[in-house]
Amino acid sequence: MRKKNAGKDAGMAGWKPALRMTLVCMALCCAPALAAVSGTVLNRTAGKPQAGAMVGFYKVGQNGPELVDQATSDAQGSFTINQNVEGPCLVRTAFGGITYTQMLPPGSPGNGITLDIYETSKQPGEARITKHMLLFEPSGAQMTVSETYLLTNSGKTAWNDPANGTLRFYLPSAAHGKAQVNATAPGGMSLDAPLVKTSKPDVFGVDFAIKPGDTRIDLNYAVPYAEGSSYQGKIVTRDENTYLIAPNGVTLKGDQLNDLGLEPQSQARIYGLEGAAYKIELSGAVVAAAAGAADSGASDGAPQPEEVLPHALGQQTLILGLALGILAVGFAILYRTPSGKEPNERGRG
Repeated sequence: MRKKNAGKDAGMAGWKPALRMTLVCMALCCAPALAAVSGTVLNRTAGKPQAGAMVGFYKVGQNGPELVDQATSDAQGSFTINQNVEGPCLVRTAFGGITYTQMLPPGSPGNGITLDIYETSKQPGEARITKHMLLFEPSGAQMTVSETYLLTNSGKTAWNDPANGTLRFYLPSAAHGKAQVNATAPGGMSLDAPLVKTSKPDVFGVDFAIKPGDTRIDLNYAVPYAEGSSYQGKIVTRDENTYLIAPNGVTLKGDQLNDLGLEPQSQARIYGLEGAAYKIELSGAVVAAAAGAADSGASDGAPQPEEVLPHALGQQTLILGLALGILAVGFAILYRTPSGKEPNERGRG
C-alpha cells in the first residue's frame, strides 16, 4: 500500500511544476506587452550624441500634450522610457532654450527614435527668408493684412534670440501693436508665437527659434481703410523675394511692382516688389471664392502647386509653384524653387 501511494505522490510531484509553468505562460500571454520607447539624442552641431538630455513622453489628447513619463539620456545619448505608444504620442526634449519634438503616430514603433538638437546662436547664420508674401484684404472701413514668411536654415546652428526676436517685421502704428502670429517649425505643428517690441518705431520681432530646415511664420493684423487712399510699408528683415497680392475683386497700384499675373485658382493678382519699401493704393472689394473652387482646393486640405506665367517686362520665364489659396484665416502658399532667380529677385541674398 505504501508503495502504491509513493508512486501516486511521485506522479503528483511531477505534474505540479508543469502546471505552474503552464499557468505562468498563460498569464504572460494574456497580459498586455509593455514596449519601451527608446532612442538617441544627437547634437547635430557637435556631430555626437548628447548626454544628460531630459526626454519626456507625452500622450496627446483633447487638452494637448500631457506628460506621462521621462528619462535622461546616458553617455551615449540613449534613452529608454517604459511606455506603450497608444494613440497619438510625442517625445520632447529641450536644449539651449529650444524645444525639440517628434510625433509618434498611432501604431508607429517606439524604438529607434532619433531626436536631433542644435547649438544656438543669436545670429542668423545660414538662416534666410526665401519668400515673403503680403495679402491685402479691404472690407468696409478696415483692411486685414496677412503676411507669410518662408525661411530656410541650411546650417547646423539654430537661430534664437528671445530678447529681440528672430524675424523682424514692420507693423504700422495704425495696428496699435496688435498682430496674431503663428509659426511652424520643421516637421512641427503651427503654434502661437509671442511678439517682441524692439527699440525701433513700428518694428516688432517674433520670439521663435529658426531651426535647421524649413520654417513658416504667418502673421495678420488690421488697419483702418478708405478706398483709394495710400497705404505704405517696408521690408525690415532682408529677404530674397517679396510678393504683394491683391485678392479677386481688389485693384492694387504702386511703383516698383512687377505684375506677375493671376493665380489660377483664387484669381488673386501677384506683384513682385523690387525695393525694400512700398506705397500702394487699393480699390474694390474681395470677391468670395466660388464653391467649386473651394471644394477643389479642399480635397487634401491644401491648394495644389500651379504655374504662373509672368507677362511684365516681356519676360517669358515660368514661376514654378507660386500658388495661393485664399483661406478664412489668411492664405497658404506652396511652391517649388526654380533653378534660376525669379523675375522679381532683388539680389539681396
